[in-house]
Amino acid sequence: MILAIAFPDIDPVIFQIGPLAIRWYSLAYIAGLLIGWHYCRWLATRPPGATTPDSFDDFFLWAILGVILGGRLGYVLFYKPGYYLENPMEVLFLWQGGMSFHGGLTGVIVALVGFARRRKIDLLALSDIVACAAPIGLFFGRLANFINGELFGRPGDVPWAMVFPRGGPEPRHPSQLYEAGLEGLLLFVLLCLLVRLGALQRRGLLAGVFLAGYALSRMTVELFRQPDAHLDFLFGKVTMGQLLSLPMLLGGLGLVLWSLRGWLTPSRR
Repeated sequence: MILAIAFPDIDPVIFQIGPLAIRWYSLAYIAGLLIGWHYCRWLATRPPGATTPDSFDDFFLWAILGVILGGRLGYVLFYKPGYYLENPMEVLFLWQGGMSFHGGLTGVIVALVGFARRRKIDLLALSDIVACAAPIGLFFGRLANFINGELFGRPGDVPWAMVFPRGGPEPRHPSQLYEAGLEGLLLFVLLCLLVRLGALQRRGLLAGVFLAGYALSRMTVELFRQPDAHLDFLFGKVTMGQLLSLPMLLGGLGLVLWSLRGWLTPSRR
């Protein structure tokens, strides 16, 4: 008999007043954006000072729109295009859930490009700071996934396996916590250490490390995460999350190498 840890009985709804329900998932988005905004302002005060704290006051709304619109459209296009083609109005039903990180990332990149061009700010310097704050939102978001009992892992016999309410009777990996630890906490600490070592001086380095670090974390956790029921495995044992993370990995590594090109290339005399 395989022992399993009891799934904590946490109501996804914090409180409800009539039809208005405040959910942990919504609070996670709000907390990630607000804390990330303040962290960006603080990073902007550090050398080389390519951006100012006030820039992030103005960028905050752009980031919100990028995350929400990009995340929703990414989910619609990557995960359920057929369903939403038949039910187009439900694209607007955000309260029913359905957000894609890769779509949200694309939305934020579009927002970064547009904001940097409009305000004549260095795009890579702006991206480096935003990349350092991104793991904060990922950490809270994955904890909210865990509270909701969604995006759970594959069946496993590890001592910390859990029986999720919507995952059947089998004990499963709490893959949401794996993602919170890798994509959120570990990546945040790594980027903090790089900042302390002066990585803000090398344009694009932190953004590249974030892209590659997230991709590696996501591709690893996907080995333990249950694929979406309507997608299953795409081919072989490859999941949609791994497929979408591959361009991130290649782009992130390329950006890191580009940023370090002066250090990696010996000078000629």
